[in-house]
Amino acid sequence: MTAASPWWAPHRHADRRPRLLQRNAIATAIRDWFAHRDFVEVQTAALQISPGNETHLSAFATEAILPDATRSPLYLHTSPEFACKKLLAAGEQRIFSFGPVWRNRERGPLHHPEFTMLEWYRAGETYESLMEDCAALLSLAAERAGAESFAFRGREADPFAEPERLTVADAFGRHAGIDLLATVGGDGATDRDALHAAVHAAGMRTATDDTWTDLFSRVMVERIEPNLGVGRATILHEYPIPEAALARPSPRDARVAERFELYCCGVELANAFGELTDPEEQRGRFEADMDEKEKIYGERYPLDEDFLAALRIMPEASGSALGFDRLVMLATGARTVEDVIWTPVAGDDY
Repeated sequence: MTAASPWWAPHRHADRRPRLLQRNAIATAIRDWFAHRDFVEVQTAALQISPGNETHLSAFATEAILPDATRSPLYLHTSPEFACKKLLAAGEQRIFSFGPVWRNRERGPLHHPEFTMLEWYRAGETYESLMEDCAALLSLAAERAGAESFAFRGREADPFAEPERLTVADAFGRHAGIDLLATVGGDGATDRDALHAAVHAAGMRTATDDTWTDLFSRVMVERIEPNLGVGRATILHEYPIPEAALARPSPRDARVAERFELYCCGVELANAFGELTDPEEQRGRFEADMDEKEKIYGERYPLDEDFLAALRIMPEASGSALGFDRLVMLATGARTVEDVIWTPVAGDDY
């Protein structure tokens, strides 16, 4: 089998270039969209004390060498989230960040170790307003790319149609026949055995050492996600509290949180929260996630104490992060995210 030409080979770049120019057009349109709504674009530092404290999030580590030759660990950020929330605490009301982030252990048709994230925040506004933003950005990207529909791996969706709004509990019932919330207590405690029995009864593979989160993730990947965003986009909302470390509890049901994800053609595009602003609750969630990370991966990341301090004065807000490369991939009909990245990181070619 002949190896593929590198992305910089002139003939291959000529094939890639039309989609890359469409990428630029979509980026310009998005910046204009936010500017017309009084958002301020912010540029956050890529080097951070903590890259984030989610169990399965893997960062690129480095270190600062100080003038006295002492060394201090740093990480490339996996999201501008902590920095953006500090800016909300400082007094900003509507902000967006549009730039590169880095995540280790991730490479494939939908993943790249360095990718572009669009993240935006609305102080004093509900996360339902972000659902409307997501719908607008889908149609804007399609319009700029001249696309009448989005397609990926045999699934199609109309980017101009109003997205379906579906709770996670309803999705589990519809696509897996599982009563998910029967396994979650009002205090957020989970019943692993009950979910294990339900997953097994649904005909899915289980293991004796599966945690509640393992089982939840398996159902999501195998039964839920492939059915989302088909025909039109899906906004999957009201995630169980254990699956929403940075989101505040829903006032409607203490078992779920104000978190949603946007899906189109079975592809996750965005993740959004009604932001948690209780620093003690946030600290507890982070420490629990780091305990789990240490158990699985043998490492843990430090907590950003400045971030936890900023939460004490941060206003009520909602925020969303959208994978820009995936959006461009769908809008331009590309095969993988690497097809719409100007200079992919050297490695496997998808």
